[in-house]
Amino acid sequence: MRVLVIGSGGREHALCRSLAADPQVTEVHCAPGNAGVAQVATLHPVVPTDPASVTELAGRLRADLVVIGPEAPLVAGVADAVREAGIPCFGPSREAALIEGSKAFAKDVMVAAGVPTGRSHTCVTPEEVAAALDEFGTPYVVKDDGLAAGKGVVVTGDRDEALRHAAACGRVVIEEFLDGPEVSLFALCDGSTAVPLQPAQDHKRAYDDDQGPNTGGMGAYTPLPWAPDDLADQVMAETVMPTVTELARRGTPYTGVLYVGLALTSKGPKVIEFNARFGDPETQVVLDRLETPLAALLLACANGTLDRFGPLTYRDGAAVTVVIAAENYPGEPVKGDVIEGLSDPVEDAYVLHSGTARDGDRIVSSGGRVLSVVGTGPDVPSARAAAYEAVGRIRMRGSHHRTDIAGRGA
Repeated sequence: MRVLVIGSGGREHALCRSLAADPQVTEVHCAPGNAGVAQVATLHPVVPTDPASVTELAGRLRADLVVIGPEAPLVAGVADAVREAGIPCFGPSREAALIEGSKAFAKDVMVAAGVPTGRSHTCVTPEEVAAALDEFGTPYVVKDDGLAAGKGVVVTGDRDEALRHAAACGRVVIEEFLDGPEVSLFALCDGSTAVPLQPAQDHKRAYDDDQGPNTGGMGAYTPLPWAPDDLADQVMAETVMPTVTELARRGTPYTGVLYVGLALTSKGPKVIEFNARFGDPETQVVLDRLETPLAALLLACANGTLDRFGPLTYRDGAAVTVVIAAENYPGEPVKGDVIEGLSDPVEDAYVLHSGTARDGDRIVSSGGRVLSVVGTGPDVPSARAAAYEAVGRIRMRGSHHRTDIAGRGA
């Protein structure tokens, strides 16, 4: 199989790494990729949100499968164009991708499907915002209705901050706060059938002890020793399959990965958000543990044959990833800083690139989240130790990372 992955972050590096290790895959291509992805895939320039550009590249490469990583190309209709060209594509259509492209649309689908989630109001005017904040009280949860790269949500006890965020976004969804630990579950879907991957936990806040602003994710780990053993089965029955069925009923069958962000409340798992793609950095740890070859699994989703695919298998043990971020992230990041120590080996650890570029013989930062350092081991504490040992060998001016990733799991 020849596989083309669209995207340039740590998620795409993880996807390319797993695809390159698949014995059925003869060629891995990535567009546009980054300096790390270039180690496992052939890179190509492309505008990821341009359907014609991506389709032309996939045809020129004679790709047997196109895997779309980020959300923006999906909302732009890239998957539709690739499929119309007769090329199997892993990723939902433009209409189905509204499950992430519009928080209001996602809430409407959840209500129609009877999915457990928090109460909410979609607001446009300042008066509507004020009334919703009064109804739900603190902590206030204000979400940009559109795509915001994982940073469009404000959870705060400060009413003025909530009002400012709502005013900056325009159209927002305001909802009740869901208390309890958060879990990410990826469900692979082919339009009518779905299977879960191993649950993981992301760490969204920028700094230790869940302090600071929301980010795209500062680290993740799997498995979750404290989570209920039947969590995946429960979420599939109560959330994923009702959602897949509702989308099919609307004439927008869902093909790709449905990311379910959950809060494990005292009344059971409730949906915080849906995303239309693999989460980053959770993908980095979930794919590390997945033993089932990835290419055939994603192709079965693209071809509508997931019901004939065998049970998934996982490697024993745990994986932990720690994100190294650039100076000032999640604000406007400082770019161009040299990264050193990438070649210093650590047993049971490796580095995935998120925002890097090559400058001559040097690797430099080119984004906010720069690296995802993955540690593995027989359990969460040992995987965590390996990850942080590797983090300690990497040097980049102004960088920062959290020191408490997977602390609860350990």
